[in-house]
Amino acid sequence: MRPALLRFALLQLRNRSLAEDVVQDALLALLEKPEQFGGRSSLRTYAIGILKYKIIDILRAARREIPIEAEDERPQDDVIDALFRANGHIHTMPNPWGDPEQALAQKDFFRVLEICLENLPAKTARIFMMREWLELGTDEICKELGISTSNAWVLLYRARVRLRECLDHHWFGKQASTSSGKS
Repeated sequence: MRPALLRFALLQLRNRSLAEDVVQDALLALLEKPEQFGGRSSLRTYAIGILKYKIIDILRAARREIPIEAEDERPQDDVIDALFRANGHIHTMPNPWGDPEQALAQKDFFRVLEICLENLPAKTARIFMMREWLELGTDEICKELGISTSNAWVLLYRARVRLRECLDHHWFGKQASTSSGKS
C-alpha cells in the first residue's frame, strides 16, 4: 500500500522527501485510530482519503508561508530586518488577500454541496465522491464496489443530475433571488 500512496503523493507534491513525510503522516494517522476505519471501503481507499487531506493541508500551508532564506551566510535576523526600511515600513507590499465575502460564499457553497451529497442515496454519493473527490478511475471504482462500468456511469449520471437540481434549488436559485433583491 505504501508504494501506491507514495506515487499519489509524488504526483501532487513533486517533492520526494515531502511526499514520504506526508505518506508517513497518513499511515501514522491510520495506525493511531484504527477504529475510524469502518470497512465501508477498502483499506487502500481509506488510506488515500487520509493522504489526500494531509496533502491538501501541506498545499494550503505552502500558499500561506513564504520561506525566508538567506542567500549568503547572514543570520536570519538580518534577513528579516532587510525586508523593512529604516522607518519600519515594508519594502514591498504583500499580495492582496482577495475578497473575504467571496471566500465566505465559496465556503457556504461547499456546505450546501455537502448537504446535497448527504441527501443522495449512499451508493450514489459514494461513487460520486470516489470519482470526483478521490479522482479514482472508473475501473478502480467498479472493482471496489463490485459493479459494472455501465452501472457506474448510470450512478454517476444520476448523482450529477440530482446534485445539479439540489444546487439549483438551494444555491444558484438562492443566489439569483438574493442578487435581484438587492437592486
